[in-house]
Amino acid sequence: MRACAICEKSHLMGGTRKKLRGNYNPTNWSKKGSNLQLTRLPSGKRGLVCTRCLRTLAKKPTKK
Repeated sequence: MRACAICEKSHLMGGTRKKLRGNYNPTNWSKKGSNLQLTRLPSGKRGLVCTRCLRTLAKKPTKK
């Protein structure tokens, strides 16, 4: 399963509702994936990271 290597965020399941003749009718469930990008992790390996963790990694200075 595709998931963030840092925070383990993967996907959300959500249903939609359509309004038909004044009543809401539930429709099928859909899977909404997180925005994962392939980047270099602080450990030196490459991995999929969500954009929120990617922004956090860019803010923190890395010690060498």
